[in-house]
Amino acid sequence: MTLDGAVNKTGILLALCFTGGFIGWNIPALMIPGAIIGFILAMVTIFRSPSKAGSTAPLYSLSQGIFLGGITMFFEAQFPGIAIQAIGLTFGILASLLFCYKSGLIKPTENFKLMVFSATMGIGLLYLISIMMNLFGGAGISLIHSNGLAGIGFSLFVVAIAALNLVLDFDFIEEGAEKGMPRYMEWYGAFSLMVTLIWLYMEILRLLAKLRSR
Repeated sequence: MTLDGAVNKTGILLALCFTGGFIGWNIPALMIPGAIIGFILAMVTIFRSPSKAGSTAPLYSLSQGIFLGGITMFFEAQFPGIAIQAIGLTFGILASLLFCYKSGLIKPTENFKLMVFSATMGIGLLYLISIMMNLFGGAGISLIHSNGLAGIGFSLFVVAIAALNLVLDFDFIEEGAEKGMPRYMEWYGAFSLMVTLIWLYMEILRLLAKLRSR
């Protein structure tokens, strides 16, 4: 595993994601299948076959790109200009945190990693509970969708945690290269970074929609 290799593979996955986004934007009916296929591929890659990331990660990026393209099209129809804002903020945050990481302004200590991991798991659990409530006829957790001050504050918190996960991805890739991990981990590191970027983009899109709807 090398740093350059992971960077190159991240570029490939980003290109595939944008390609999928173009498809999803023009054929929004593919949005749901893309989301389902992407979720399955992510679970397989994470829990079953990290060594197969070279095959699953490109398909994941393409299918999730299709999902993002479709859902972005719906947001754009309701709030014109929101797509370019979300994309710009996502890559702006990526560049800023990469600079902070490389310059040593943010150091992924063990306490930092534990804090980010715990917050991420807490957010995931909250989303899971809300989904289960919706499936059984409930209204879900209103805080997640509310455009009130509490809902906006929650979205800001989630965006911050998603952004800090990028630091963990940077550290994972750099540490893997330093330790000489197997070459397939270049794909796995790029995949991990893509998962975080897609989550961050979705949360920024949600936050901007809340702000624009007020």
